[in-house]
Amino acid sequence: MKKLAAIVLMIICIFVITGCSADKKGANDSNNAADNKTAAGTEDIDTQDESKDKDIASDSEGNAVPSDTQDNAVPADREGDAASADTEGSAAEKTNIRIAALKGPTAIGMIKIMDDAAAGETAGNYDFMLSGTADEISTGLVKGEIDIAAVPCNLASVLYNKTGGEIKLAGINTLGVLYIIETGNKINSVEDLKGCTIYSTGLGTTPQYTLNYLLNSYGIDPEKDVTIEYKTEATEVASILSETGDAIAMLPQPYVTTVMLNNNKIRIALDVAEEWDKASNGQGSVVTGVVVVRKAFLEENEKAFGAFMEEYENSVDFVNSNIDEAAALVENQGIFKAAVAKKAIPYCNITLIRGEEMKKKVAGYLGILYDQNPKAVGGNLPAEDFYYMP
Repeated sequence: MKKLAAIVLMIICIFVITGCSADKKGANDSNNAADNKTAAGTEDIDTQDESKDKDIASDSEGNAVPSDTQDNAVPADREGDAASADTEGSAAEKTNIRIAALKGPTAIGMIKIMDDAAAGETAGNYDFMLSGTADEISTGLVKGEIDIAAVPCNLASVLYNKTGGEIKLAGINTLGVLYIIETGNKINSVEDLKGCTIYSTGLGTTPQYTLNYLLNSYGIDPEKDVTIEYKTEATEVASILSETGDAIAMLPQPYVTTVMLNNNKIRIALDVAEEWDKASNGQGSVVTGVVVVRKAFLEENEKAFGAFMEEYENSVDFVNSNIDEAAALVENQGIFKAAVAKKAIPYCNITLIRGEEMKKKVAGYLGILYDQNPKAVGGNLPAEDFYYMP
């Protein structure tokens, strides 16, 4: 009996020990599985982080865009609408400017701006008017229907006086365009004009005053020592030159070029601007054309006016550097034929002079005109506020 009890007790102990071992192994297996799952989860997170980092790095190099950035991207059609709105906004901000010029050398310097404006490539919305007479431009400026104009220098002074200072001078656009021409070969200096008959246009205007000053400067009395016959049209002078073997005339460009193209016997004898400079000892120059602006417009649109003047300067550079192209544009605008413009442009002294140099040249020129006839400059010399000095 005791033996039997001992055997039963031993069997029970064996079962207990075996069960404990199995539980321990199960626990260990469970722990290992949990550890493996945790490690796997950590690896997945690391992999995702690395993937995200790669996406962000790619974006910084411009090779890829993370999905959240793509979700926030503006659709192509909306981008186009935004661009159109910006363009329309810029166009709406352009200043409308009315610009006038005479059909002649004073308009040639603007020719590139005219072409650019027609293509919508200028800083402002420019409306150009080309006129055959100065009266139309004068009226437009006085009435406020024109904002900027290219006019004869003395007319700028006349308008300044007439409007009580409402017209300001902004630049010189054309220096001397007058030339002494002849069909012979005897005029080589101003002194050689003494005793001669000179045909010209411009009675009572700046050509007459210019010629009188030049003759007087060299001791020649315009009323006693020479005979000056003034004609209404340059074509009349051209006709006389073609009919006379030793005729002498004073004409402006491009009419000089026109008569020379039609008559190969005509030559340029003297450049009036050069002779004027010699006679005045640097105190003044022949100033043919200038740029003026209405004071009221300038005060309200100074930035837009400044942009126009920069474009004007670029246009002048274009004309003087690209004569063939400029000549074609001159014909397109109906100013002169391209063949005439091509020959004339180098002799038109097209420029854009501003600031102190402008003031010195114009003041000297107007002073000389005033001494001959105060009415030529409007009765009085302009005051300091006539000159726009930004």
